[in-house]
Parts: sequence; structure tokens; C-alpha cells
Amino acid sequence: MVRTYVLLAWTWTRAAAAYPVSFTIMTALGFLVAGLDVAAILVIFSNTTTLAGFTRDQVLFLYGTSNVAFALCDMLVSNLDRISMHVKAGTFDTMLIRPVSTWIQTATDRFLITRIGRVLQALLVLGYAVTALDLPWSRLWMVPIMIGCGFVIFSALWTLAGALQFVLTDAPEVSSAFTYGSGQLTQYPFAIYGRELVRGVTYVLPLAFVNWQPGLYVLGLPDPFGTPEFMRFLGPVAALVLALLAGLAWRQGIRSYRSTGS
Repeated sequence: MVRTYVLLAWTWTRAAAAYPVSFTIMTALGFLVAGLDVAAILVIFSNTTTLAGFTRDQVLFLYGTSNVAFALCDMLVSNLDRISMHVKAGTFDTMLIRPVSTWIQTATDRFLITRIGRVLQALLVLGYAVTALDLPWSRLWMVPIMIGCGFVIFSALWTLAGALQFVLTDAPEVSSAFTYGSGQLTQYPFAIYGRELVRGVTYVLPLAFVNWQPGLYVLGLPDPFGTPEFMRFLGPVAALVLALLAGLAWRQGIRSYRSTGS
């Protein structure tokens, strides 16, 4: 399965590399556009020293961990939001008869390696934040787990959004708001949001386990909403449960699919 994904992604990567100037410009553009989010954070802290009790470097840490996971997901699986195009055009029928998972075919369709610019930008911000905060090694082990769980959670959200498009074939914007909106939500400390919203993204849609709960552990900070400390370590469980639900939704979407007849 992984080998098939790599082969299909490599095919699109070779096609993009055939135009080196365009490849370089698009990668650099992705890097610069992603930097606008960091610029917004810096503007905020040019007028204040803390944001809901978090310093600039702590916010950059939360931004970096979230965005590394989100940018990787955006590069590797975000093409799942193109499923409605295949359904309406009837090209999904072709995917069904190939001996390859429809999920892999959809995720690698028009794979854009140029999105790696955003990944590099997020890694730089995270590297800076970890260095500036001088975090203890005894808690840094959580960082790669945060990124891994965040990647799985965002991938599951894209899968759920793709499954939804089997029903709402004319509303891809709904799924985009669902996925990209989640990425924007996790860029800032959840302490700036209302209590009810934070409860929703903790116990219903587990976005809090992307970087908020584990991030509090790494930073050595208490949860302003008073959640138990063991919640800091439930990221893998939340990611697994959401991934299983997304897989079931994708299968159900395929079962409910009806060919265009073209």
C-alpha cells in the first residue's frame, strides 16, 4: 500500500520537476504564503507580551507543531477533497476497477510536491521555538508524537470530508472549511476560545490532541480549562479512534456511490 502510494506520488513529482523554474517558484511561493500566518502572530505580539497567558515563543511552538502535521497532510492527502470532481465527471468509476485502493488513488491524484515549501516553513518555526524556549529533554519526546498524531487526525478529517462528498457532490467548500478551518483553529492556544468550543474540539472532534493537550505537557503548563492531566497523553488514542471512524465513513461512501452512467 505504501509502495503504491510512493510510486503514484513519484509519477506526479517527476512531471512537476520537468519544469524546474515553475517548480522552484511554486515551492518558494508556498513557503512565503505560509509565512503570513507567522507574520500575523508577530503583529499580535508587537502590541502585547502574552496571548491568553502564552508568550510569543510558546504560541510559535503550538503553531509549529500543528503546522508541521497540517502541512504534511496538505501535501500528502489533501487531494481527497477532489473526490466530488471525480464523482461528477464519472472518473471515479475508473478508480473502482483498478487493483489499487481508491483512497490512495484519490490522495495521489495531481500530487503537488511543491507544497513542501509550507512543510519547511513550519519546521523552521518549530525549530526556532524549541530552541528559544529551551525545553527540557525529558518532555521533548512528546513532540514527534504530537506531529504524528496530528498528521493522523488531519488525515482522518480529510477522509471524512472526502466521504461526505459522495453525498454532497456540489459542496466541496463545506469540506474545505472543515479541513482547512481545523488547521487554522489549532494555530493558536485554545485558551483564547470559549469553553464550549474547547469542549467540542476535545470530546467530539479531537483537535485538542493535535497540539493543545500534549503541548501543555511539553511546555509544563496547566490547562486553564481544568481538564485532568492524563488527557495530555491521549493523542494516540484519539487519533486511532478518529482514523477508524474515517475509514468506516470512506467505505460507506463508496458503498453509497452510484455511477453517472457515462
